[in-house]
Amino acid sequence: MNLKVKNALISVANKENLISLLKALKKFNINIISSGGTYNSIKKLGYQCTELSKYTGFKEMLDGRVKTLHPKIHAGILHDRQNKKHKNEMYKQNFPAIDLIIVNFYPFQKIVLNIKNPNQIIENIDIGGPTLVRAAAKNFKNVTIVTNRNDYRSLIKELENLKGKTSLKFRELMSSKAFGLTAYYDAMIANWFNKKLKIEFPERKTIFGRKLQKLRYGENPHQQSSLYVNDYDDEQLGFNQVHGKELSYNNYSDMFASLEILDTLKKNSGTVIIKHTNPCGVSENKIPIISFKNAYASDPISAFGGVIACNYRINKKIANEITKNFLEVILAKGFDNESLKILKRKKNLRIIDISNFKLKRLASIKIFDGSFLIQSKDNIVLDRKKLKCVTKLKPTKKELAEIKFAFNVCKYVKSNAIVLCNNFSTIGIGAGQPSRLDSCKIAIQKAKQFQSSKIKYSIAASDAFFPFADGMNALIKAGVKTIIQPGGSIRDQEVINAANKAKIKMFFTGVRHFNH
Repeated sequence: MNLKVKNALISVANKENLISLLKALKKFNINIISSGGTYNSIKKLGYQCTELSKYTGFKEMLDGRVKTLHPKIHAGILHDRQNKKHKNEMYKQNFPAIDLIIVNFYPFQKIVLNIKNPNQIIENIDIGGPTLVRAAAKNFKNVTIVTNRNDYRSLIKELENLKGKTSLKFRELMSSKAFGLTAYYDAMIANWFNKKLKIEFPERKTIFGRKLQKLRYGENPHQQSSLYVNDYDDEQLGFNQVHGKELSYNNYSDMFASLEILDTLKKNSGTVIIKHTNPCGVSENKIPIISFKNAYASDPISAFGGVIACNYRINKKIANEITKNFLEVILAKGFDNESLKILKRKKNLRIIDISNFKLKRLASIKIFDGSFLIQSKDNIVLDRKKLKCVTKLKPTKKELAEIKFAFNVCKYVKSNAIVLCNNFSTIGIGAGQPSRLDSCKIAIQKAKQFQSSKIKYSIAASDAFFPFADGMNALIKAGVKTIIQPGGSIRDQEVINAANKAKIKMFFTGVRHFNH
C-alpha cells in the first residue's frame, strides 16, 4: 500500500547530504519537525521547520537526554492508521501522524576511538535516536524510517516516482535496515562494556559488523560472499591496496593468515608465504632479500599463486625477485618508487601496503549453522617455566632461539603439523594430516625436494606430542638433530629413549598448538 507522507521528523548527528533531501520534502509539501543542531542546520539552509519543543509543548531537559521521548512524538509514529481505536485516541489528543523518520545516531564508535574518558563515552550513547528508529521500524506498514544518509537518494526517488508517497515494499526494506542498525549499535555498546569489565565470555554475545565490500564470490564461484568489519573504526581494515585486481574471498583469507604469522616475527626482516591459509615458507633474517629468498626456497611450487607478506619495505632488488614468479598478493610495509614501477607491470598482482596495519589479536570465532564457538587467541609460543630439555644432549643459546621460531610457525600450520627449520627458515612443512606420521613424511619429502642439503642438523617442531616413536624416527633418519614438541603422551619415555639413542636433542614445551 502506498501512503502519503505529510509530516517528517529529522534528527541526525551527521548533517551531510541534507540539502537534496530538504528539496524533495519541500517539493511534496512535507512538514518537517526537528530539534537542536539538526533544526539549526535546516534553518540555515533556508527551509521551514517546526522546532520539536514547540511541536510537543515541552522543552528538552537533562542536558538534552530527554527531547524526542514524548507521547506526541511516539504516538504519532506508532499508531496504526487502520485501527479505529487508535484513530480516536489520536483525535482526542490532537496528535498528528508522523509518517517519515530520518535519524542517525550519536557517533558512539568515533568517540570510543578518540576518547578514553568513560563518562564522555557514556554521554554519547544515543537513547532517543534508537527509540525513534525502533518505533518507526516496528510500524513500517504506516511509517517510513531512514537511518543511513546513503539511502536519501532512494527515498527521494521513491517520493518522485510515487508523487510524495512511499510503498510498503520500500518501508519494509528500510525497516530491516533500521533494526540492523539498532542491533549493530547496541552490540558495539555491549562489547565496549564487556571489554571495560574484562568479560571475555558474556552470557549473551552479539558480533557486530559493517559490510565493507561485496566480493565477487566466495571460496568457489557458485558461493556468494561479502567482507565485514568488526571494529569501531568500521570503514577500513588498516591496509591499503595500491594496485591490482579486486581482492577475492580466498585472497582475504590467505592475507589474514599471513598477517597473523607476520605479526609474530619481530626481531628481523620476516617473510611469510601462504597458500590455502597454510604457510609454505617462513623466514627471518637481518637482510630482507635473504629473508625473501629463504622463504620462497622452502616450497617454490606451493608458493605459485600464493600470498606473500613482508614486515619490511620492498625495494627494486626484491621487486625483481617477486616478478620472477606468479603471485596473487604481495603485502609489505611500504614500496619504493622503483619497486612499484616493476611490480605494476604485473597487471593483476594485488599490491597491499600494510604500513599502518595493527593486529588486535581479538578472539577467534568459528560459526556452524545455528551456533558458534569463541576462543581466545593462541598467543603463547613457549612457556619458559614448562620448557624442558628431556635428552642427554643440551641446547646452545642459538638453538633455543631457533626452536622458538620453529614452534611459533608450527602453531599456524593446520594440525597435525610438522615444521622443519634451518637457520630461522622453514625447509619443509607437513600440514593438515589425520596422521602425525604422514605429516612427518610430507615435511621430509618437501625438504628433500627443495633443500636437501639443509635437512642435516635441522630442527623439527610438532604441534602436539608424538603418540609413537615412528614419526620421530622418520625425522631422525632424514637428518633432524633437534625436536621440539609439547610432550604428554603415555609413551613419552619411549620417545625420549629413541632420541637419546639417536643422540639428538629434544624439548618438551608443555604447550600444545592444535590449529583445526
